[in-house]
Amino acid sequence: MIDLGRLGLGTAPIAGLYEAVDDETAQAVVERAWELGLRYFDTAPYYGSGVAERRLGAVLAGKPRDAFVVSTKVGRLLGANASGWDGAYFDFSYDAALRSLEGSLERLGLDSIDVALVHDPDEHYGEALDGAFRALRHLRDAGVVRAIGVGMNQTAILTRFARDTDPDCFLVAGRYTVLDRSAADELLPLCEEHGIAVIAGGVFNSGVLAGGTTFDYQAASPEIVASVERLRSTCARHDVPLEAAAVQFPLRHPAVACVLVGCRTPNEVGEDVRLAALEIPRALWDELA
Repeated sequence: MIDLGRLGLGTAPIAGLYEAVDDETAQAVVERAWELGLRYFDTAPYYGSGVAERRLGAVLAGKPRDAFVVSTKVGRLLGANASGWDGAYFDFSYDAALRSLEGSLERLGLDSIDVALVHDPDEHYGEALDGAFRALRHLRDAGVVRAIGVGMNQTAILTRFARDTDPDCFLVAGRYTVLDRSAADELLPLCEEHGIAVIAGGVFNSGVLAGGTTFDYQAASPEIVASVERLRSTCARHDVPLEAAAVQFPLRHPAVACVLVGCRTPNEVGEDVRLAALEIPRALWDELA
């Protein structure tokens, strides 16, 4: 599997997820990530209807191509009038996957994609398996992409892909965090057994683990809020910010190769890098186990 480093940058926030971000700020986020040593960048056509890919590509155009890794996704094509976070539609067919990657290359200004992922095929397993994933396998075999996989916010379909196909990696968003460990029940052991590298995204569970009020892109329930407060109190007893435990926790599993953090400002990038490097006592991990 490609070396992604322990920490990568997710680009949904710089495309305006939750709130608008201007071009200058978005590019400053990517530059700050580069300055701090991040070399893996995850994006998708769906993120702002191509905005994330274009903004990322504008910065990477000035970097050595062999010095960074980019992952993007197929499965959501952009309509003719797509803008913002509207206008992308599901199409997991073979031909659509090829067209999607072609568009991504143009927006990114690259001549190759390192990692290609099928994006959220929740209700489309059969079509994605026979169409988009088959297209990605063909591109991998031809040397056009270096690694392929699937990116999702749930584990059941990823588990089916792990059993039925030969992915190199999965992007698992929000299902292996210090709060939600459901991926550990079946998916992560299967990935470890099959040599499938796991990229852990959504480590703050949409914000609730970083002082926000959303869990899985919705208002957090009272039960979730109470669980977070218990976690925060546990961390406080060891003088560790909950946010640091959230960033570092997924990497404790041997199947997890990298953690993705999504940042809206350069300061957020710096803070996440600091949290990733903070020393956490073994006693806290033992208590959180």
